[in-house]
Amino acid sequence: MTDRLVTHATFTLERLYPAPPAAVFAAWAAPEAKARWFAGPDAEHALDFRVGGREVNRGRSDTGAALTFESWYRDIVQDERIVYTSALSENGTLATVSLTTVQFHPEDGGTRLLLTEQGTFLDGHEQPSWREQGTGTWLDALAAEVLRSTAQR
Repeated sequence: MTDRLVTHATFTLERLYPAPPAAVFAAWAAPEAKARWFAGPDAEHALDFRVGGREVNRGRSDTGAALTFESWYRDIVQDERIVYTSALSENGTLATVSLTTVQFHPEDGGTRLLLTEQGTFLDGHEQPSWREQGTGTWLDALAAEVLRSTAQR
């Protein structure tokens, strides 16, 4: 029997968006909006945003590896909270399993988003710092989506 590497990590990211919680929450809940900020331009994305629903994002890494990010929604409180579990696979090999909580708090006429992820990183396929950086990039893309959607109103 060989020892397999298991790394546990938790990180929390905060962002302030210049829109009310309902607008920021909507960018997570609407499939077209979520695909714009979450999925890459060549990715395959599907979202069933409801408790028990599933989200799948398939794409390729910079090295050409096939990546599948699959989430299951466990708790949704409209405009306040989203809790989901996820699995990331690379070329069919499970790399990471995580639990994520996203909270939307009204603040200064906008929204303070607080995202906490607890992850189990398997056999060195993904590093916690990579996940934190990638999630931060998604949250920055969410800001552009929120600005785009509020400008259209």
